[in-house]
Amino acid sequence: MTASAVLPRPRTAPDGAPGHARGPVPGPPDRPAPAPAPRAVASQRVLHQLVRRELRMLAELSTWAAPGDAPRTQALTRHAELVGRILLHHHRVEAGRLWPALRQALPDDAELAGHLAYWRDRCARIDHDLRDLATAARQWAVAGTAPARDSFALACFDLADAVDAQTADEESTLLPLVAAHLDPAQWTAIARSACAGLSHRERLLVLGLALEDACAGDRARLLSGVPRRTRTAWRLYGASRYRAAVVRLRGEPPAV
Repeated sequence: MTASAVLPRPRTAPDGAPGHARGPVPGPPDRPAPAPAPRAVASQRVLHQLVRRELRMLAELSTWAAPGDAPRTQALTRHAELVGRILLHHHRVEAGRLWPALRQALPDDAELAGHLAYWRDRCARIDHDLRDLATAARQWAVAGTAPARDSFALACFDLADAVDAQTADEESTLLPLVAAHLDPAQWTAIARSACAGLSHRERLLVLGLALEDACAGDRARLLSGVPRRTRTAWRLYGASRYRAAVVRLRGEPPAV
């Protein structure tokens, strides 16, 4: 089974913009098409989109789950744990490598320094909320009660709201600077650590989550940026496993 058979068709949003199920908006006839987003910016946006979608989805699914259904509880809390690990690692990569590279490119930019200090504070709060979510997940798994389930759902909703606001600010203030000033070679080195700590199976699942809502240009960049063996594994069995995992978690196949 090929990827095209199990994943939604590429979105038709303009290249570099978040995917939407709508056609492209034509510009004036004399206006050139927007340049594709640099790989670093596209990768950041795709990951942000993935985390926002999955947190919101987990919040909604958990409100409908029977509180004492242990297998369902395990499926939802395990997925929350994976999303949490992805976001925590993403913040570590940004703080440890991406933003220092941007500061090196703009060493005297006081406005950038202020943006990064503000970003660090907000991400620290989100990281704290992620640990609270992990605690709520463990409590639901142990107690199996409606209040424990509701606490988990509320933690997902609150975290989704915080991530929505933080990533919107980051995309409007910091990513344009990344597009303008980050050396592509530096991003290539940074991107090698993007999936650190994930098993082979988890990497394929995360690849599917990233591809699901990406526009055509971002899909092409994602697939071209992963190792050849990962692309081969995705084509041979990863896509079908992804579809099965989504059906188990959401009760329906990936959106089209």
